[in-house]
Amino acid sequence: MTSMPASERIGSYVKRAEQALNTAKNAALKPAGVTVAQYAALLHLAENPGISAAALARLCGVTPPTMNTVLGNLQERGFIERTPHAWHKNVLETRLTERGEAVMEDADARAIRVERAVDAAFTAAERETLRDLLTRCADAYDATRTNEAPTPTE
Repeated sequence: MTSMPASERIGSYVKRAEQALNTAKNAALKPAGVTVAQYAALLHLAENPGISAAALARLCGVTPPTMNTVLGNLQERGFIERTPHAWHKNVLETRLTERGEAVMEDADARAIRVERAVDAAFTAAERETLRDLLTRCADAYDATRTNEAPTPTE
């Protein structure tokens, strides 16, 4: 027996919500022909044309090697193009192609349906509270890596 039951561990609930989100989005995105990771990359590329792979990895919450794999797959399918940066020749700028924009629009419409269905389960005030609580949760988990003690609020 452990000193803290699973039912009392916030991480268990965060993980369950994350798994449910990924399952729902994978199902929604399948007809668009992209994975959740590919969709996340396309979404951030649409909002940040020319972004580097390293910066895109940070936005998507994956490692740079993982992002390079995702980008390689997207490039093979003709969804993105990568060109050398004008000043930094070792940096590749990444942009959506017309085909990538079309796939992104289709995938985004599908992902938005998932997000709206979840939004409908909460009031506006609850959504704001949930965002605040999840942000605090992430900050508290981040603090454990740096040995900073999170400050409880009441």
